Amino acid sequence: MWIFLALVMLVPAALGYRYWARRQARHRLLDTPLSDAQRATIENMVPIVRRLPPGLRAVMDGKVNLFLDQVDFVGCDGLEVTEDMQLSIAAQACLLVVNSELWYENLTTVLIYPNAFKSRQRRQSGYVVTEQEVVRTGESWDRGPVILSWAHSRQGALNDRDGQNVVFHEFAHQIDDLSGRTNGVPILSQGQSFAEWEHVFLTAYDAHVRAIEAGHRTVIDPYGAEGHEEFFAVSVEVFFERPQALKSDVPEVYEQLSKLFQLDPVAWS
Repeated sequence: MWIFLALVMLVPAALGYRYWARRQARHRLLDTPLSDAQRATIENMVPIVRRLPPGLRAVMDGKVNLFLDQVDFVGCDGLEVTEDMQLSIAAQACLLVVNSELWYENLTTVLIYPNAFKSRQRRQSGYVVTEQEVVRTGESWDRGPVILSWAHSRQGALNDRDGQNVVFHEFAHQIDDLSGRTNGVPILSQGQSFAEWEHVFLTAYDAHVRAIEAGHRTVIDPYGAEGHEEFFAVSVEVFFERPQALKSDVPEVYEQLSKLFQLDPVAWS
């Protein structure tokens, strides 16, 4: 009997210790600065990071460390993944969550192809299911992994003012998926209203679809008309890379994203 009681007591204790140890390791990573060489690599490959307010630089270091510890990078089609690639992708992913409680809890793997890759797309309409092969530059699966073209990830980071960034796009989907569904409604920040988010994004999405159908140019990429989840993802791209344009064109969307990420890129120097 005493052996059973001892086991009953030991199991919760072991689980508690494991949880405590993981939290301690997480805190150590978040408190650890990057090396000067790592910072230089990130600033060269992801120039948008140079515009970060000074108060967020140390936070960025810690989150990049946590990301690199958590995620395995796997090269595909013969690609050899380098530390520079890892730092570039990690920095772009962490920029989205640098000042919020959001985190990629379910992500453990990033697959990297040298260039655009083929993917099978499955669609269902009623009882009819069709499959087709499409060429992609990125994909985000529910609960991971994220799949990226390195050529497009690299160029998207280097050109940080065109409003197009495949890493931002796919990791926006990962953030969206934290709510349990990838539907354009992520877990909102404290104080944000679901009703207000829904009203702003549905209104903006409908206006975007009408503009695209009429052949008008918009600050948000036309791909956003594919669905609410895509509209959210492309809006995130513009929020970080062309914040003033987004704020001028769709101020309500900018405001909601600013509250979600707790960032104001318009004010960055």
